Amino acid sequence: MQNFLGIEDIYTNVDRAKVAIIPVPLERTTSYGKGTHLGPEAIINASSYVELYDEEYSYEAYKKGIHTAPAIDMNGSVEEVFDRITGRFNQFLNKNQFVIGLGGEHAVSFPIYRAFHQHFNHLSVLQLDAHSDLRESYEDDIYSHAAVMRRIYELNNNIVQVGIRSQCVEEAQFIKANNIATYYAHRLYQGRLNKDIINHLKPNVYLTIDVDYFDPSIMPSTGTPEPGGGLWYETLSFLSEVFKKRNVVGFDVVELAPQEHVCHPDFLAAKLIYKLITLKLAPNQE
Repeated sequence: MQNFLGIEDIYTNVDRAKVAIIPVPLERTTSYGKGTHLGPEAIINASSYVELYDEEYSYEAYKKGIHTAPAIDMNGSVEEVFDRITGRFNQFLNKNQFVIGLGGEHAVSFPIYRAFHQHFNHLSVLQLDAHSDLRESYEDDIYSHAAVMRRIYELNNNIVQVGIRSQCVEEAQFIKANNIATYYAHRLYQGRLNKDIINHLKPNVYLTIDVDYFDPSIMPSTGTPEPGGGLWYETLSFLSEVFKKRNVVGFDVVELAPQEHVCHPDFLAAKLIYKLITLKLAPNQE
């Protein structure tokens, strides 16, 4: 893989970069469309065509340094792979870098989050997703993509879900029983809820974005696309408020399953990642 954005080597030095991007090309439990293991490479390839200057913030975030790490080895048992993922993220968090994970299926968010959980206090998990992913297990696998938020919840019960529009009754009952802040997609279209959502978040926030959160009209390249998802500007408006009002400590973008001859979803994911880097690093966003 080339580096994210295809930037000059002077901006990619591992010890000087403010940002580290780690590809995590795991695919083991996808239940419908396949190909998430190709997502990280597709995002990095598309990122070479993202403009480096952000016209909204008059800023070139890449000059703060963005290091792209080699993809994590996915060979071994699930426990071995997950420990390897957590260990790699810990290496970069120990350098006080802003660390981003590129999936891969959503299951990788659990071992990624586990590293952040070890580094930060007063931490919430903000999930943008079409699915709750709160099953105890799926197809007898507790580490399924469909159970990833249940595993994260067991570490940190302060999770906030946004954009949900597909779940089983078990998940709905679990949400009610545990008073989980879940903002269903149909509610988002009934009024502005940004302030209410953010009020549920602690001072530090870890963000996990399953690309099926987006509407299939702009994000068809995912295993289980669901109608009624988020669009570009409304999503960025919400996320810009989150970055202004909370300390986002890191994030992942998962579940891109690239399709041949369909390039705009890859580019959307790449541009989203660079926009979030800009939201983190650009001064004077108020």
